[in-house]
Amino acid sequence: MTASLREQAAAMLRELVALRRDLHRHPEVGFDLPRTQAAVLHALEGLDLETSTGASLGSVTAVLRGARPGPSVLLRADMDALPVTEETGLDFASHNDAMHACGHDLHVAGLVGAARLLSGRRDEIAGSVVFMFQPGEEAGGGAPRMIAEGVLDAAGDRVEAAYGIHVLPGSAGEFFTKPGPLMGGANMLRVRVVGRGGHGSRPHEAVDPVPVLAQIILALQTYVTRRVSVEDPVVVSVTKLRASDAVNVIPDAAECAATVRTLSPATLAQLRDDLPQLARDIAAAHGCTAEAEFEVAYPVTVNDADATAAALTVLREEFGAHRVRVLDAPIMASEDFSFVLEEVPGAFIFLGATPDGTAPEDVEMNHSPRAVFDDGILGDQAAALAALALRHVGRRD
Repeated sequence: MTASLREQAAAMLRELVALRRDLHRHPEVGFDLPRTQAAVLHALEGLDLETSTGASLGSVTAVLRGARPGPSVLLRADMDALPVTEETGLDFASHNDAMHACGHDLHVAGLVGAARLLSGRRDEIAGSVVFMFQPGEEAGGGAPRMIAEGVLDAAGDRVEAAYGIHVLPGSAGEFFTKPGPLMGGANMLRVRVVGRGGHGSRPHEAVDPVPVLAQIILALQTYVTRRVSVEDPVVVSVTKLRASDAVNVIPDAAECAATVRTLSPATLAQLRDDLPQLARDIAAAHGCTAEAEFEVAYPVTVNDADATAAALTVLREEFGAHRVRVLDAPIMASEDFSFVLEEVPGAFIFLGATPDGTAPEDVEMNHSPRAVFDDGILGDQAAALAALALRHVGRRD
């Protein structure tokens, strides 16, 4: 009897964990990931795959062609780390000043596992599987670059569906997702308030931009609570501030930047117009001017309803209903897999990866320098990706 995907994945777990920990020790940031790219290519050696690398970024695309013709499906993993100094104390902690604080090292190892599982079942496949190993998710723009270079058409015909799995804090081994909007769109607001500098002891002789910028920051929070419906969530977080470099100097200008997360096109259009105007109006009321820019970065991650329903069925059949959960609401973090889902139907799925025995109050969210993920879930991550692909390209006699 042929072993199940989960049994086969369990047999390779030690190798997947070793790959993940090697990547974790040597994280790379951005679009050019030479060591990570080489590690992926090495891990795929010996498999019957058509492998290529990116022209404008350090990506890897691999195509598995089944024994019979049929449709194509895409599976994706992001590969880049964050410019975060690790504080986990793990014996395989980062050797440099970056960190896989978002679990992308697990994503890479899980997709390598899926490639191995599906390569071993080539005779059962009617169609093709495209494996998308993507840099530049955190930097923004990795997915659009790979799309521009043809990843969605790598098998010849455009893929009919696309899937990705992302680790998050949560019960280890639990899958969770929802149809429709799953993750917020990411946008950036930058404001520079210009006044007239002077001596810190004589503010009446200057036009101080600092308190004006402070009023703008507070007004942004009031705007969200009074001008946007709570049924269409928006998050505005001011994360960067800059003014004088000296304590006794009133600067000519002060500036801030904020991340703005949205779920609907209508609210995005409203904020795109209103927030820069709000900043300009407040600045003008205090004798200053404001330069305000609103930049759309990532679209909303929207799961196709049919693809999500099918994915939930596959996961329940493979892992049991007790390990699959439908989310009640979207989360406001963002993902550039959203660019893929704008092009083809598919689903993005979360996988809980909090180590057993971790108290809830000790759980660190993704992007924390203390974020820790249980790589014991890698076998199930690989099996889940393979099962999702086989729904589309499994042999149909």
